[in-house]
Amino acid sequence: MCLDIDDTLLDNAASSRLGLRALIGNDAAWPVWRHTTEEHYERYVAGELDFATMCRERTRAFFAAFGERLSDAEAAAREDRRMAAMQAAWCLFDDAVPCLDWLRAAGLQLAVITNAPSAYQRKKISRTGLAGVFDSLVISGELGIAKPDPRIFHAACESLGAAPHEVVHVGDRLDTDALGAADAGLHGVWLNRGGTEHTPPDGVSMITSLAELPELLVCELPFAPGIPGQHAPAPTPADRSHPDIGRPRLGALSG
Repeated sequence: MCLDIDDTLLDNAASSRLGLRALIGNDAAWPVWRHTTEEHYERYVAGELDFATMCRERTRAFFAAFGERLSDAEAAAREDRRMAAMQAAWCLFDDAVPCLDWLRAAGLQLAVITNAPSAYQRKKISRTGLAGVFDSLVISGELGIAKPDPRIFHAACESLGAAPHEVVHVGDRLDTDALGAADAGLHGVWLNRGGTEHTPPDGVSMITSLAELPELLVCELPFAPGIPGQHAPAPTPADRSHPDIGRPRLGALSG
């Protein structure tokens, strides 16, 4: 089992909005920030910019959209302020821990596949209590390849000692995660948290919450009967809302 991190397990959009508020006092310009981020992050993933330069140039471009020109020093200072506020707000979605607990109880090996720089993403994983949860971390910044390149998915499968057709990958991006995984021979699952009305293409499953993942694995995917420990019950709504359910097991795995 492979999972994406940002906006799949961790609510990156929420923390990013808080970072924007620290930068300009509100998040009214969130659509502009998001569009600017998409443009600059694509350049980082493509290897055109290193991560630090991408962050600084994104901040400069954002303010330029409103007519303000920043020096290198000022762009760096504002980005540092935004980054500190965002990192302080990092947190997991409510459905992440119960789902991870269930996957572990079912005996599945877990891997992360993420497009991000190594140190930054490892810090995020550590701070959110996930450091010991995964059997493997496959990070684009360490491999030099990024989703949706099939090679990064195959590297994750190899790290788990499994063939692609035996592996599921779950992520919030239809193209980068679900279709990328399906094209690499894995079972692609699109986590459509926004509930966007969209019929997923052939070879891709869709869920709107990680709470739906256990049922999908047990009832719908081709290899479901082979899941070890599939008797482990899926998390119930009561489990997901109770602060003491799930977290002790995850804490034990982390510590």
